[in-house]
Amino acid sequence: MHCCHYRSMVLENSNGKTLNPASPLKISVLDQSPVAQGSSGSQALHNSIDLARLADELGYYRYWVAEHHGTPGLACASPEVLIGPIAATTSRIRVGSGGVMLPHYSALKVAENFSMLSGLFLGRIDLGLGRAAGTDPRTALALQRNRGQQPADDFKEQMMELLGRLSDTLPAGRFVKPGMLPGRPEVPEPWLLGSSPQSAVWAGELGLPYMFADFINPGGAAYIGLYHEHFVPSVWIDRPRVGAAVWAISAESANEAEELASSSRMLFALLHQGQLIDVPSVDVALQYARENAAGIQNLTSSRRAILGTSADVRAGIEAVARDYRAEEVMVVSIVHSHRARRKSYELIADAFQLRGSLAVSR
Repeated sequence: MHCCHYRSMVLENSNGKTLNPASPLKISVLDQSPVAQGSSGSQALHNSIDLARLADELGYYRYWVAEHHGTPGLACASPEVLIGPIAATTSRIRVGSGGVMLPHYSALKVAENFSMLSGLFLGRIDLGLGRAAGTDPRTALALQRNRGQQPADDFKEQMMELLGRLSDTLPAGRFVKPGMLPGRPEVPEPWLLGSSPQSAVWAGELGLPYMFADFINPGGAAYIGLYHEHFVPSVWIDRPRVGAAVWAISAESANEAEELASSSRMLFALLHQGQLIDVPSVDVALQYARENAAGIQNLTSSRRAILGTSADVRAGIEAVARDYRAEEVMVVSIVHSHRARRKSYELIADAFQLRGSLAVSR
């Protein structure tokens, strides 16, 4: 991950006191349920629920959980299973998937799952959808019922079927029973997630809000024009809506944020070499960085990370939002210490005055 330090603009009033106005940006959380070395997947899932409660209290706009398979360092393999407990233990924040990897599943089953969640948690459920496997090729094949051949590359057709089921606009046919979703009349808010030009085009053509994974591809701002160019108003939205998901870690000092980031750097450096591990401690990760400086440098040159104090991180997030013309930014972070992750989100919430924004919106 590339370490980008941004210095915030400091505003002062006539008395010389620093002002930090609440941001019009929506600030949200993308949680990959990291499994800390020495801990367990069970604890990681409980940590996700704990962090969601905190995000709800702090004023974050939405909380999405990711889907990964066969990855020991990331615990959530089924967003729809984790969304229910999170929504049940929070009161205000929107909750959803970031995202469901649709090629693994039938469009009907995904529609049913999120219809039920929407019926249970009124007006709070999002359905973020992605095309990536979220795992290695062998595990992706194991997820398929028919393992004799590769699944068809028909993602857009799956999307169209799923959206048609949710909006009850599919024509009657062999596999279609309109109006049969269990949570009606409630429906989730659908989003397309992506990190490529193709996903930008599809999001526009389908009339969906688009969340770009800047933490995967920091060059994505160039693709947002494609989304606007191909956008067609739909039953879901009548104008383009863009969000960006970014790596960000905040701490009391820039040095501390750098040290916290070393754990995810080691995790992903080894992942690129085909080695899967739990999230290492800072001490282990710093030792690895000293012994593998070239490999870490290669990784940091290709990934953006916004690291530093709360002021640094706010300025960095706002810069990304300007690049993407985004009205929302989702913050994702992987650190070894759950306490440090909580503190990071607290500092970011304070930097954007999210509690103040929440009070105004109410």
